Amino acid sequence: MARDRICPCGTGMSYDDCCAPLHRGDRAAATAEQLMRSRYSAFVLHEVDYLLRSWHPATRPASLDLDPDLRWTGLEVLATEAGGPDDVNGVVEFRAHHTMGGDPAVLHEVSRFRRHDGAWTYVRGRS
Repeated sequence: MARDRICPCGTGMSYDDCCAPLHRGDRAAATAEQLMRSRYSAFVLHEVDYLLRSWHPATRPASLDLDPDLRWTGLEVLATEAGGPDDVNGVVEFRAHHTMGGDPAVLHEVSRFRRHDGAWTYVRGRS
């Protein structure tokens, strides 16, 4: 992705200044929301290794196969609960817009995050 391209996560920043450093492992997410946004971008860009790395080991699947026909088209963060730099747990509610076979759809999820070895990780989501 080009440096001047806007990050898919919806912050309005360039990908190189936003989620790319997290995807590359150059830095860790400071908040649960930042991790959730970086995971959304990872789904958009098919960054499977990052998705698995950022998943809590207690709930992480052995592998992850992304559907190549699924196209993520936008993210709305609806609410956050805790998940700040000094918290251990956090919750982020969001809507992730996508198309499948050209048909638009929305994933509405309340995701739970927990620090593991000092880093935010995704635990599970409830639709």
